[in-house]
Amino acid sequence: MGMNAVYSGPEDCPAVIPLFPLAGALLLPRGQMPLNIFEPRYLAMIDDALRTHRVIGMIQPEPENGRQSQVPALLQVGCLGRITQFAETGDDRYVITLTGVARFRLEEELSVTTPYRQARIAYDGFTLDFQARAGEEEVDRPGLIKALRRFAKANELKIDWKGVNEAPNEALVNALSMMCPFGPPEKQALLEAPSLKSRAEVLVAITEIELARGGSDPETTLQ
Repeated sequence: MGMNAVYSGPEDCPAVIPLFPLAGALLLPRGQMPLNIFEPRYLAMIDDALRTHRVIGMIQPEPENGRQSQVPALLQVGCLGRITQFAETGDDRYVITLTGVARFRLEEELSVTTPYRQARIAYDGFTLDFQARAGEEEVDRPGLIKALRRFAKANELKIDWKGVNEAPNEALVNALSMMCPFGPPEKQALLEAPSLKSRAEVLVAITEIELARGGSDPETTLQ
């Protein structure tokens, strides 16, 4: 049974999920995130997830501002991911792939006996995440690709332009958001953008800021 058949709407998704706090990690609906799991508490989390709903919640911890905390506070919005690939290595690691299902809002962190954190969550406000390619026609694709070309040239990034040109707008916006080397606050802004159109606009804006910071010529384009 495919992922969409299992989780086609909020009513199909669990209300209590295990959390994987990871700074700088961005998972978006239908995006794919490879993860290398080695900490015992997260190995236990994956074991439990595979036995139950096969999902975990990716969420960023709040910036610590120099303070180190064993249990950092969490940001309020994360993304539910379904384990769609799983492999064990010979040295006690799991290599998994998460496929994004939908964003969620943290409602209440639970007091649990598991070594990993769990929370009650809600999908309110994110129902469009369950609709593949929702809002694609509103994305300014030429503007996005122009910004990407300039950013790639300034940062000497190797981009698969054939893949970019062939990708539907949702896949393009979300893949670029996930792979671009931005910091945790920028990743969170991309996650929380209310629509695909606004995510593309945030992506272009962040790219412009990064280009300006790097002193690159904003009019440079890569032919």
